[in-house]
Amino acid sequence: MKNTNNNNDHLSLLDDVALKVQMMMANLKEGGSDGYDHSVTSAGEKGLKSGKVSELTVIAPLAEGGAARMKRILEITKGDLAGATNVGTLHDLRIVFLDNDTKLLFCTAYDGDWDAYINDFATKIPELMDLLFGNVEGWPGIKSATVKQFILDHQITAAGWYVGVPHLTVRDIARNDKIVRGVNKAIEQAQ
Repeated sequence: MKNTNNNNDHLSLLDDVALKVQMMMANLKEGGSDGYDHSVTSAGEKGLKSGKVSELTVIAPLAEGGAARMKRILEITKGDLAGATNVGTLHDLRIVFLDNDTKLLFCTAYDGDWDAYINDFATKIPELMDLLFGNVEGWPGIKSATVKQFILDHQITAAGWYVGVPHLTVRDIARNDKIVRGVNKAIEQAQ
């Protein structure tokens, strides 16, 4: 039932209405309100943002031998890239090898806007960034004036983005965790 114009897929008005009704029904049956606003906006140059949390997805070609070198780095560190903690706004990151180890998928969730996040990489963990991404074809170096354009050239904005608790930053989560641990310790000591 799809109409195709100029190689772009478009839903007919009827299909669009039917899809909206299906989504409403699914949300009524399966969805629940947690009281949070999960709407999505732009994170800046590229990427999506929900509340205070943004996404970055990059797919880039690996240099000759780059996959083997990156895999060895991840082996040596046992996957613990603890230096990334210094960024301070980083919720998580994923590194995945694609297409028979010829491409790298790098995905992160972070607080705030794109430009400030990339600046944090350059100022807070430049050695880690260059050690990892020096294995990517054409990597200019994190302190290069062209690095932001390099990232933009390889970044893909997610088609969908969901954050469970979009109003909490990494700092908020750490603070809340300390409070809960403190309360639990006080309860244990009182028993």
